[in-house]
Amino acid sequence: MTGYTVDEKLRQEQLTKLRRQWLKDQELSPREPVLPQKAPGPVAKFWASFLEPKSLWRLYTYKAYTGGVFAVTRLLIPAWIVHYYVKYHIDKRPFGIVELKPRLFPGDTVLETGEVVPDLPESHGHH
Repeated sequence: MTGYTVDEKLRQEQLTKLRRQWLKDQELSPREPVLPQKAPGPVAKFWASFLEPKSLWRLYTYKAYTGGVFAVTRLLIPAWIVHYYVKYHIDKRPFGIVELKPRLFPGDTVLETGEVVPDLPESHGHH
């Protein structure tokens, strides 16, 4: 016995027809969905007017955003990279870091203040 029986073929055709009809019923007409109109709230009204094309707020916001992106990507980040490279890779003595302070003896002059280091007091006792 090969193939479907007559009843099986009829059942298969009916299922196929029902599936096609179901899929066709799922398509919306241009008039659907039919929903009642709601009055927008204050926030929705604000955003509707704010996002209108060619509005001043939208233009100024866009200009501020593009200016900020330019400043960060083209100025601040490259300046930080150059500063880091110069500070830690090129300069022999990084800014603010003193590797070894020079020794001071009595009678020497302090370079920063110009004062003279006084002599040590004479003491006859033990420490």
